[in-house]
Amino acid sequence: MVLFLAGTGDARRLAVCLHREQIALLATVVTENAAGSLRKAGIPVRVGRLATQEMASLIRERGCSHVVDASHPFAEEASRNAIQAARICGIPYIRYERPVCPYKNHPGIRVVSSYEEAAEEAARRKGTILLTTGSKTLHIFAGKLLLDPEICLVVRLLPNRDNLEKCAELGIRQKNIIAMQGPFGKELNRALYRHYGITTMVTKESGQAGSVDEKVESALELGIDVIMISRPKLDYSTSFSTAEEVVAVLRKLRRSEQDAP
Repeated sequence: MVLFLAGTGDARRLAVCLHREQIALLATVVTENAAGSLRKAGIPVRVGRLATQEMASLIRERGCSHVVDASHPFAEEASRNAIQAARICGIPYIRYERPVCPYKNHPGIRVVSSYEEAAEEAARRKGTILLTTGSKTLHIFAGKLLLDPEICLVVRLLPNRDNLEKCAELGIRQKNIIAMQGPFGKELNRALYRHYGITTMVTKESGQAGSVDEKVESALELGIDVIMISRPKLDYSTSFSTAEEVVAVLRKLRRSEQDAP
């Protein structure tokens, strides 16, 4: 059985693909919302965050022979826990990750290494800033940008109560909150950029299935500057960017185990 960290929509599609290949999986997700498509496909799911020792205990309890980490590119803690748990249990760790952004060398993109650096860069640019980096680090940007009269901060985040309460606590005005569940097509991105008069968009180098990040592409087409936070630097040792590669390596590992004396 494979312990599968199903952190994104394309990761869950990969889990379904592996299940169809008759590779036994135990998937882990953070929320009940993410578990639905996996359960519908007949894949057992464990919901909730796992620390290293909890993950190692789960691996031993379920007799998992491999870990496939398909968590979000910015779920740094989850990946570290998975790497360490696999090491503790002495089983192979395989990383599945979306391809990196193909636009990184574009003159309209400024790549930075941290949220703090992104906030500093946005503060220098002034204008109307759209933040698409989620709620966890919202305070970093609010502290830098909200008090500047030359900056209008607009945020786009998931439409849940915690996010809206956090915006209220930080002083972000309701009219500058875009509370929507993605994915967002290019036309919707363009419409939102135009409606709010966005001059700079802040995003993470999350990538997207198919390696095209539509919010970045839409911004560049409209001449909007992009500040992109680069991915955390982790040593994954074994990493793949396509479902076909993951399926192939798991098949190979399964054959070698079956052939072992």
